[in-house]
Amino acid sequence: MNSQVATRDDQDSDASNDSLNGNTTKPESSGASQDTFPFDAMNLKVGDRLQAQVPANVSTERCSVRLIGFMPGLSILVTAPVAADGTRLQLMEKDVLIMRVFSSQNAFGFACDIQRVCKLPYNYLHLSFPKEVQGTVIRKSARVRAKIIAKVFLERAADTELAGIISNLSANGALLDARRNTAEVGDVMRLNFRLKLHNIETTLTLRAAVRAVIEDEALKQSGTTLAHFGLEFVDMQPNDQMLLQSMVYQKMIEQPQSLV
Repeated sequence: MNSQVATRDDQDSDASNDSLNGNTTKPESSGASQDTFPFDAMNLKVGDRLQAQVPANVSTERCSVRLIGFMPGLSILVTAPVAADGTRLQLMEKDVLIMRVFSSQNAFGFACDIQRVCKLPYNYLHLSFPKEVQGTVIRKSARVRAKIIAKVFLERAADTELAGIISNLSANGALLDARRNTAEVGDVMRLNFRLKLHNIETTLTLRAAVRAVIEDEALKQSGTTLAHFGLEFVDMQPNDQMLLQSMVYQKMIEQPQSLV
């Protein structure tokens, strides 16, 4: 980023840069490799959705914007971000934004500053063209830590509702913490839980097969009746798998420490 660019609040700028640059740390076994990529690697097209992180003194929400176009080396045009209630955010020229985008098996992030706030013929922004794009190449099996309450229904006892906590999650499976007598290896269950993606909550109902039951020493010493259940999702709908993969991408780029 251009060191001559000033922001409304230097601390916001530093925090934003730290948030982006934190993704350059390469985890030893996280399922992702991270590096610097050329702008073209993102394969951006007009109308693509990007996530914008605005200065903290404007909003703590991450907002969705649409790409209008770009001129390599000069400027990027995007729709103006709005708050969850639909109100326009009070952004100013030289404010620094952190932009994130997911493409295929990659998650990308870059910093840019607002060059012009335009209100006619509609609200949009001219952003500086990024000098550096940081990216994460994600393996299909990448997992992220979670803490999601789930309702559990065993198919051999469908009328009985049980409860558990999803402690990590991928697009293909999950680790469920529940009472030891909840299930056995080979059982099939339905999981019902809420997933939050870009500040929007969605309820998912997925079938999962129990592939492993793990009783570790920490659980035994705690005196609880809990166990870890390794689950593989089965018969997934394409839209459900896409939602899970998007959630994994989002957490990997925003919270790299959540990688398992």
